[in-house]
Amino acid sequence: MKYVNEEKINNLLADTVRLDPEGLDSILAKAKSLQRLTLKESAGLLSVTDSEGVQKILSAASFVKDAIYGRRVVLFAPLYISNLCSNRCLYCAFKADNTSLKRRALTIPEVEAEVRWLLGRGHKRILMVCGESAPESKFGIRYYQDAIQAIYASRVGMHKIKRVNVNCAPLSIAEFKQLKSSGIGTYQIFQETYHDKTYRLMHPWGPKSDPDNRITAPDRAFAAGIDDIGIGALFGLYDWRFEVLGLLSHVEHMENEFKVGPHTISVPRIEPAEGSPLSLHPPYQVSDDDFKKLVAVLRLSVPYTGIILSTRESASLRDELVSLGVSQISAESNTSPGGYSVVDTKQAGGQFSLGDHRSLDEIVGTLIEHDYMPSFCAACYRLERTGEAFMDLAKPGTIKGKCSMNALITLQEYLDDFASAKVKTAGYKMINRYFKQLNQEEQERLKFFFKHVAQGVRDEYV
Repeated sequence: MKYVNEEKINNLLADTVRLDPEGLDSILAKAKSLQRLTLKESAGLLSVTDSEGVQKILSAASFVKDAIYGRRVVLFAPLYISNLCSNRCLYCAFKADNTSLKRRALTIPEVEAEVRWLLGRGHKRILMVCGESAPESKFGIRYYQDAIQAIYASRVGMHKIKRVNVNCAPLSIAEFKQLKSSGIGTYQIFQETYHDKTYRLMHPWGPKSDPDNRITAPDRAFAAGIDDIGIGALFGLYDWRFEVLGLLSHVEHMENEFKVGPHTISVPRIEPAEGSPLSLHPPYQVSDDDFKKLVAVLRLSVPYTGIILSTRESASLRDELVSLGVSQISAESNTSPGGYSVVDTKQAGGQFSLGDHRSLDEIVGTLIEHDYMPSFCAACYRLERTGEAFMDLAKPGTIKGKCSMNALITLQEYLDDFASAKVKTAGYKMINRYFKQLNQEEQERLKFFFKHVAQGVRDEYV
């Protein structure tokens, strides 16, 4: 598999020399200075198993997350527009040979209905997720463009979607240029597993059976001018330690070739999926404790990159992982095309089982309770703070001030328009508390935006 030196990774993992306390402290000090770690340093952190050492890693990850992003946590919702698929991935409900799944590709009016439902709940950011249909089908790039246009055009009162990120199959450079012209934010694609033999075993048939075509998709997206790329692995297919170093090898390639690392890294674990016996018993089950550690090691290894956590995980674990490096979470998710707005016997099947069934309002309330600022911001995308421009702000941690300011503005909008009485009360107290921590110039600037929000103005940002 391109960009992944399996022998090097295996040698790093097989190294019997474990970090002594001084070695661990040295690596953590480097990470806390917001420098990206080498593969060897990351492998060193993965080798730590004693409880005291692991706790140091978790604490350092929390420090780095706050240093880069502050207390803000970005919220979004996935919007599945199709579960039609030409692949036979062994772990996925959407696989082509799963005859028990109800199939559906949303019409454009149905896409608009889904978006209106999400807007009515308070969502402002969408991850559009697409099945991988046959190349000759009508559900390709033109369909994606029409759906994106419909998402951006949808309105509920004064509310609209600010940012559409896209998770779809690998495209050609020409198709990626079409996708970029639609005004997307981040292009997201997961390699699933960076272990070549496992990849070929898990993807026996269909376009996705070629691991190199998939791992080079971000290269083609960069070549097409898309400079915010999200990558990820599906943990549970192979040794999670190998997958972490595989992900970091991919990061190294991106930085060396394009001088821009991934905008986000996603960390899904395999969950039960209809029609997939393998999903019920993952080959390499990842425990909760190991999952916390891998999230922390990723945060320390690539401090500037957003880490995304889906509603696959339980509510309690998601709440805990926010403090260990996660900076973006989905909320009130549905993985069925039409699952938000359509409730009938014709609803299509979902991709996997969910673990967190809380409403957006409940998740916002829990974040506030734990002193995290829920954010619906998309300012960086609108102000061209993407690619290298974003990295120039994120790597030294200077993006935090803008993130915190925009989080407070978008939280004020959410509280005024959507929140329950309990969440309103707690949220206004949080805003007041953080407002008092700002200097006079920042306070005056925030007063200006809050005045506009009170007057009914929406979607302002710094």
